[in-house]
Amino acid sequence: MELSSPFKPSNSNIFHRPHDLSFSSSISPFPIKTHFQNFKFRKPISQNPAIFAVVDSQEKQEQLPQNSPQRLLKELSQRKQFVSPKKRVPPKRFILKPPLDDAKLAQRFLNSPQLSLKQFPLLSSCLPSMRLNNADKTWIDEYLLEAKQALGYPLEPSENYGDDNPAKQFDTLLYLAFGHPHCERTNARHVRSGHSRLGFLGQYVLEMALAEFFLQRYPRESPGPMRERVYALIGKRYLPKWVKAASLHNLIFQFDDMDKLIRKEREPPVKSVVWALFGAIYLCFGMPEVYRVLFEVFGMDPEDEECQPKLRRQLEDVDYVSAEFDGKKLTWQEVAAYKPPEDALFAHPRLFRACVPPGMHRFRGNIWDYDSRPQVMNTLGYPLQVKDRIPEITNARNIELGLGLQLAFLHPSKHKFEHPRFCFERLEYVGQKIQDLVMAERLLIKHIDAPGRWLQEKHRRLLLNKFCGKYLREKHLHRFIIYSEEVQDSYEHNRRLRNPATTSVQQAIHGLSYTVYGKPDVRRLMFELFDFEQSQPKAV
Repeated sequence: MELSSPFKPSNSNIFHRPHDLSFSSSISPFPIKTHFQNFKFRKPISQNPAIFAVVDSQEKQEQLPQNSPQRLLKELSQRKQFVSPKKRVPPKRFILKPPLDDAKLAQRFLNSPQLSLKQFPLLSSCLPSMRLNNADKTWIDEYLLEAKQALGYPLEPSENYGDDNPAKQFDTLLYLAFGHPHCERTNARHVRSGHSRLGFLGQYVLEMALAEFFLQRYPRESPGPMRERVYALIGKRYLPKWVKAASLHNLIFQFDDMDKLIRKEREPPVKSVVWALFGAIYLCFGMPEVYRVLFEVFGMDPEDEECQPKLRRQLEDVDYVSAEFDGKKLTWQEVAAYKPPEDALFAHPRLFRACVPPGMHRFRGNIWDYDSRPQVMNTLGYPLQVKDRIPEITNARNIELGLGLQLAFLHPSKHKFEHPRFCFERLEYVGQKIQDLVMAERLLIKHIDAPGRWLQEKHRRLLLNKFCGKYLREKHLHRFIIYSEEVQDSYEHNRRLRNPATTSVQQAIHGLSYTVYGKPDVRRLMFELFDFEQSQPKAV
């Protein structure tokens, strides 16, 4: 005797539709019953239940909404039937594009604004790689006047300036400065690349400007507190405050309230725009205008309580400072408006006096001056030939250059605890900043199609500290560093102590070169003498 199951359909209801059968989902003592209420057949009636299932599933598919998961899964399964599973498509970034032929490549470079200015090669290299389109000009027409008004510039178009004036390109560079990576305009390659290149230059311009300012404002202070002052002014944590003070935050965040954004959404766009902005100002107007925007437009105050360095034990400084620094603090207007006199000994005389104390004359005629200085000057190619009005100026410059070289080779272990400024620290500080700026300018001119992130990584790898010291040691100049007698043996025989010291001396030489002869001599030392790019053939 066969038991009948409620789940096994009998012959009498073999034609019933599946949704007309319902089962109780709860446990009940009553037997499970089928419900035949409102039982209707659709025409035409088929005797095959499989056909009913197909028709019903198709009707269900048609009734599903467009974004239903079941519909999407079925469409995906149908697509997979036509795609061979064995054939794997490589990622898009690995698909090589055919190179442009020579004619198209030449036409692309000839049409690029980057090759349009022969008399300003650095400015030309920071222009966009293609001409601005209608979308760019729409933003310029709508927002550029507001930006120029906030920065304190005339509202007429910069194109009205003459061809010999770098400010003619200011409107274009100002537009690129506000095209930060978090806005929709950076989908265009020329905006994205132009903005990153300006930002790459602007960060070193800011650091160089503030280094020169604080070295002259605080002639007795060591570089440690000065670095803290610089960070408190242009660190990315503090930049949103200055941007809001200049009323530029609405141009950076056009659709958001800057104060309501979290830090990781607020700080990167602000930092990117500020760096690029000062890169554009430096290219068009020079360093004095950088100081004006920093302290007048942004309202930075070096005497603010938040900008003061942390308290530390200070060594007593009993030595004199130059007369122009004695008893007063220079303002940013005095630093920005300073022009060296016609018969000045140096390219940057006041910066030289801020780094080389007058008391260095007591070392004139010592053993290092007679024995080591001629060898060092011969290796570095000093003194350079400079046409002076009277020979006394040349002689005085060469004497000061020799004292500056002795200071650049004077390790802090020798005299720092009795005479805090008789070491290479201040020259090293300015040397770090000028070599960063010179290398950035070199890379921008050399790689006109490279984005800023690539240039930043290239810059970092070329100026690693271990390479700076290595190039000095290759010229055998590390033998002339003046150590204290107590530590001389340990520094000469321990590379962990010696290598950082040679790096510092290398950077101090660049700082001295900048203050005495200017930026062209720093380029000569970096790329001809020490060969920072390692492009010259080496002697076998």
